[in-house]
Amino acid sequence: MSDDWKQTACILCECNCGVEVQLGGDNGRHIVRTRGDEAHPASRGYLCQKASRLDHYQNGPDRITQPLRRRDDGSFEPIDWDTAVREVAARFAALRERHSGASIFYYGGGGQGNHLPGAYAAATRRALGSRYRSNALAQEKTGEFWVNGRLFGNGVRADFEHCEVAVFLGKNPWQSHGIPRARITLREIARDPARTLIVIDPVRTETAELADIHLQPRPGTDAWLLHAMLGVLWQEGLTDTDWIAAHTTGVESLAQRLATIPVATACAACGIAEEQVRLATRRIAAAASVACFEDLGVQMNRHSTLVSYLEKLLWLLTGNFAKRGAQYMPAAIQSLFGSGASSQRSPVAGAPIISGLVPCNVIAEEILSDHPDRYRGMLIESANPAHSLAESTRFREALRALDTVVVIDVAMTETARLAHYVLPAATQYEKWEATFFNFEFPRNYFHLRRPLFAAPPGALPEAEIHARLVEALGAMPADVVAGLREAAARGRNSYRDAFFEALQREPGLAGIAPVLLYRTLGPGLPHGAAAAAVLWAPLQMFALREAAALARAGFAGSDAGERLFDAILAGHSGVVFAEDDFDACWTRLATDDGRIHLALPELFADWDSLAGPPAAPDPRFPFVLSAGERRDYTANTIYRDPDWRRKGREGALRVNPRDAQSLGAEDGGVLKLVTRAGEALVRVECSERMQPGHVALPNGFGLDNPCADGSVRRTGVAPNELTLARDRDAFAGTPLHKFVPARLERVR
Repeated sequence: MSDDWKQTACILCECNCGVEVQLGGDNGRHIVRTRGDEAHPASRGYLCQKASRLDHYQNGPDRITQPLRRRDDGSFEPIDWDTAVREVAARFAALRERHSGASIFYYGGGGQGNHLPGAYAAATRRALGSRYRSNALAQEKTGEFWVNGRLFGNGVRADFEHCEVAVFLGKNPWQSHGIPRARITLREIARDPARTLIVIDPVRTETAELADIHLQPRPGTDAWLLHAMLGVLWQEGLTDTDWIAAHTTGVESLAQRLATIPVATACAACGIAEEQVRLATRRIAAAASVACFEDLGVQMNRHSTLVSYLEKLLWLLTGNFAKRGAQYMPAAIQSLFGSGASSQRSPVAGAPIISGLVPCNVIAEEILSDHPDRYRGMLIESANPAHSLAESTRFREALRALDTVVVIDVAMTETARLAHYVLPAATQYEKWEATFFNFEFPRNYFHLRRPLFAAPPGALPEAEIHARLVEALGAMPADVVAGLREAAARGRNSYRDAFFEALQREPGLAGIAPVLLYRTLGPGLPHGAAAAAVLWAPLQMFALREAAALARAGFAGSDAGERLFDAILAGHSGVVFAEDDFDACWTRLATDDGRIHLALPELFADWDSLAGPPAAPDPRFPFVLSAGERRDYTANTIYRDPDWRRKGREGALRVNPRDAQSLGAEDGGVLKLVTRAGEALVRVECSERMQPGHVALPNGFGLDNPCADGSVRRTGVAPNELTLARDRDAFAGTPLHKFVPARLERVR
């Protein structure tokens, strides 16, 4: 084992905490020790226990290291890279010629911690003329993106480090993190008598156990709870009227609606005592600062887009924006989410395309159709939709119906097994990599991670894969490439002039700019950092757009973008690229009048439906299943090796003890879990965390793992074998994974 500690980052959640590792084992290709990186600007040495198992990702048992082509009998044969690129390009080009590039659907864009591939894939998509895409964000966040786009024209985050009141809605940061130094921050809030932690969750999570106030609605009734809280806020005169008048429009459209909310009725609908709701609302209104975070517990649930809207009204009507301890808009090098607003629709289902993403729950419908504009090919990258999307059986049927499926990934996933071609990628620790989850404030940072290992022979970084595909598709103009290479040899200033002149002359080149940068600027970058070339252009634009924030971070002047790029290349633990003040948030509002637009009439009909009680459950399915829950030893399926888990190895179904007793089940026993989509035998974990009638399966289970003898083993239940694609938010199309009607049966 080497005594040297190398800096990198965890890749298991959006925090991407800084990590230091020691390498050793066979050929020095294992991560043998892990600790937090104290020099990292955001995490500052913090690390949760899951990061200690990163070697199970780096050295998983189903790693692929050579291109594979499917045979007629369904087996795979190895092929060389030249053959793979030539054949993939030819098959996609044929689809483009017969049916247009719009028939080729892209899914991915880089997985967790793996964002540079998304930039390079954009060039391949442009070369193909591919118009439609999706990724995991369309399962989670597009409803919130749309709301943010309409309210602000941009995305918002919250300052939990300094807030007086912290509100977590359908969020358990103790397990799912999502905020820097999550467990430390939660403990700090909980221990400070001047601060208040409010958790809204039907489950008594680890975060809820720390809370001063735990509002525990019945599953799927969060909208009624927020409805009641807004009624209290308005009817008791707790809003910040001066702030509303100064910074917003549209409150007049809400006034009558808010004034007539039947608070007592709404409280009864969600099953929470009215006085408790009033207490929580008054505490929010009285606070000098409130930070709120909504997450998958509500974003994969009933009324999810409406809930995003009502949650934001709660802190907007109390003036909790653009101030310390409240919501803010960070300086962003590259937005992942767009404005959220769009009038685009998918070609077959007519589903809304929000932030450029087709709802995941309609993809199979878009394929399994005789519509002339149906998708006929898919390029899938760093994603496993055959496992992660609703109604897995139907989605696998859709994949089999496609003319061409190409998967770029590090492992032989459930999706890869259905592909025509599998192209092996380098792992995140074998290449230069970064994320655009840069949300910190007032000091925002960017972390470019260096490779810890050389990629094995046969595996390539996605930058190289996409460059070869773009070239094979004939989309790289030789004269432009030659000119840019000559300019790069003369120096960065000459290159900058030549690059932007080329884009001005030929605007169509912008679509393949990532590959152009990789092939022309990339070879001259130090330490083999060619894949980082894609960062150069966004940094130049950022330097123009956010000159003041960049200057405060120490990068002023006409060459600020260049110096920032060099600092990012040289850094090992991340570089602070923006220092802000809260007034800057107002400059980032992207509404037409620079004010926050409170009224979203598109959601009023759904809001009006809250006047009545929630729909009665189907008597055939009296339980509500939450399909996918974060626990101590669960993570994204990036961990495919089940041996990484030290406990909870089978992924038990959590059941309230009274429900288990009524079914004659003991802790550790087995029940049959039945939904409208399917059934599974599940190990039972009796837990008082769950309300009666509410059960939960963990995420990250049900993967098919290869064994040494050639067999395949599946550990636990794949949650999406039990969900239906048609169960989705009526507005944004996000799945209702946290509200799956179910029943439990004894096993005879």
